[in-house]
Amino acid sequence: MKHPLITLICLSLLTSCSTTKSVSSKTTSTPLASKANCTYWQQHVDYKMAIDMDVNTYTYKGKQELVYTNNSPDVLYKVFYHLYFNAFQPNSEMDVRSRTIADPDKRVGDRIQKLKPNEIGFIKVNSLAQNGTALTYKTVGTILEVNLATPIQPGEKVTFNMDFNAQVPLQIRRSGRNSKEGVALSMTQWYPKLAEYDFEGWHADPYIGREFHGVWGNFDVKLTLDKNYTVGGSGYLQNPDAVGHGYQTTKIQPSNADKLTWHFKAPNVHDFTWAADPDYIHDTVNMSNGPTLHFLYKNTLSKEKKAFWKKMQPKAVELMKYFSQHIGDYPYKQYSIIQGGDGGMEYAMCTLITGKRSYGSLVGVTAHEMAHTWFQFLLATNESKHEWMDEGFTSYISHKAMDELFDKNDPNPSAGAYDGYYYLAKSGKEQPFTTHADRYAFNQSYGISAYNKGEVFIAQLAYVIGEEHLKTTIKRYFNDWRFKHPTPNDFIRVAEKVSGLELDWYLTDFGRTTNTIDYAVKAVEGKNITLERIGLMPMPIDVKVTYKDGSSGKYYIPLQMMRGEKPTSATVIPDWAWAYPTYTFEAKKAVKSVQIDPSGLMADVNQKNNKS
Repeated sequence: MKHPLITLICLSLLTSCSTTKSVSSKTTSTPLASKANCTYWQQHVDYKMAIDMDVNTYTYKGKQELVYTNNSPDVLYKVFYHLYFNAFQPNSEMDVRSRTIADPDKRVGDRIQKLKPNEIGFIKVNSLAQNGTALTYKTVGTILEVNLATPIQPGEKVTFNMDFNAQVPLQIRRSGRNSKEGVALSMTQWYPKLAEYDFEGWHADPYIGREFHGVWGNFDVKLTLDKNYTVGGSGYLQNPDAVGHGYQTTKIQPSNADKLTWHFKAPNVHDFTWAADPDYIHDTVNMSNGPTLHFLYKNTLSKEKKAFWKKMQPKAVELMKYFSQHIGDYPYKQYSIIQGGDGGMEYAMCTLITGKRSYGSLVGVTAHEMAHTWFQFLLATNESKHEWMDEGFTSYISHKAMDELFDKNDPNPSAGAYDGYYYLAKSGKEQPFTTHADRYAFNQSYGISAYNKGEVFIAQLAYVIGEEHLKTTIKRYFNDWRFKHPTPNDFIRVAEKVSGLELDWYLTDFGRTTNTIDYAVKAVEGKNITLERIGLMPMPIDVKVTYKDGSSGKYYIPLQMMRGEKPTSATVIPDWAWAYPTYTFEAKKAVKSVQIDPSGLMADVNQKNNKS
């Protein structure tokens, strides 16, 4: 017999299919389903945390109240928390993997193994209760395994109360203290974070090296630390005057206490990040019809580098406008760009980037990390399983933005990504997109696959369905899937609905195999042209024919399994079915030469045979 609550939640989800509401900066929740995905559900969590940080020992105590809503149709008998800081201990999985992989990340190497007890990271849970009942739990590496007092029924809310203490590790990867640039605290992945449960079940992946997946919800966080520190990060500061960072003409000065409490609220996010340093400069730019941009960077930077941070700020405004225009409106009222971390990494309503960069590098990393706000943060893919949707789509749109901002007018801003993909495809080290992010044999293979091939996936889609259809697809994808957890199939289904074409073959071959594209001009005889498919991956084909009289013509050969054609000004000729290795057609005049894909947007791994 079906549990009555299951019936209730299913009816609720079906009811929500009738409308799709827009999300404004004041929104703290969003419908769990829309016309595009009326069987979709996702969990919800609300955090309240009070943190007391000792900046001398880099240890902190925390109290966490977590209200968890089970929106799934399943009864939950256990839950899991991520304890990410436990990765920064000798012989952790992150440490061992870094020391045994063929090409270690230089930022990590064997540094974790060498950490002293007062330099490691840890999160220790002292107590945990479910609705007031004490629970039993076990720490297994970076995962807390929790046995529930009573199962969580579909539609039920439960409250977990936790007391914990932790130590901030030396800055090694993303998180930590005392970075190479002297930033005191880069507080990312720093709190006990409830693992995500979705249609695939629990995602309690250990923290080995890659990125993250989190539950959407609201955060209410109070951070108490040394009064000389400036804090920036996720959410809206609730008490700016009380901590000496108000914007009124006469600020209320901090008290004589040694510590101050910074109170932040972050609505409808799936993570919370902060950074703190006693030497931060804090600049703000108020955008018209947009968020307030915050810039926090160290006063100890050289005069030249500080000038770069100032010069970068109007470009950040342009970037925010570009992404909002070409993807969808940024829905929050603030965004912070903060010096910290070990490179560049996106977080809720903020990013941490290293600051000792050239001007071009500073703008470039800001473009990439800000673009992540849309691709991964608002469109919250599971980065462990679909990292290419995160990094690749971000790389695509940030390269487009940089091309426009600096008036480069590059016919293919993704050309560098194509070159990286060609190298990987020919290296013998490629693994399909379906590979878990931690399971790549080489860090280089992961990087090229996620960033380069992922970018090619979306850039090449413009070749398949047409540039205007791709632009519409991106906007509709954002509108349909913001504040949710889209999968690759969700994206390709949006593209199908926009273009009217069947595209499952594209996701299958380019996204789930290492099949390559290789088409060739096999023969030209008078007016007759014979093309050959050598690679296993099918594609529609654009052909430019130069005639012997000096004129030229364009031909388009649809791929039969697409069941249609992209918009084109070329002469459309009969379909090419994939199983036939060759295709012959007659040109309008005697042929001088033939070129397959003159745009260069088809990722053909051997372009030497594309011309006659």
